[in-house]
Amino acid sequence: QVQLVESGGGLVQAGGSLRLTCSASGRTISTDNLAWFRQAPGKEREFVAAISWGGGMISNADSVKDRFTISKDNAKNTVYLQMNSLKPEDTAVYYCAASPPHSTGPSWLHENYYANWGQGTQVTVSS
Repeated sequence: QVQLVESGGGLVQAGGSLRLTCSASGRTISTDNLAWFRQAPGKEREFVAAISWGGGMISNADSVKDRFTISKDNAKNTVYLQMNSLKPEDTAVYYCAASPPHSTGPSWLHENYYANWGQGTQVTVSS
């Protein structure tokens, strides 16, 4: 079983940047598909970005394209989310997720694809 721990959240002004880190322990996540999701107050959890286990496929939600970048470091067993040009509407709890690749069930852009989740980190963007 893998444990995922997010960090790097906080309070930032609009236009600022944050880098979220998700550190894994218990097993390697180098062969997992990895993703970030977020949940704003009163809203459902939504997809933000995903990276395939080999790093060759990356997908971003339209709302964060050209502002957020997902990456990973296999040696550190870590996945990152670099967030630039932050907006107040980016305010949410951000979660990382991991799953070995599988072809059954929902798309890898959907939360139900992922079996392993972190506890989340709060990001608040002030206007």
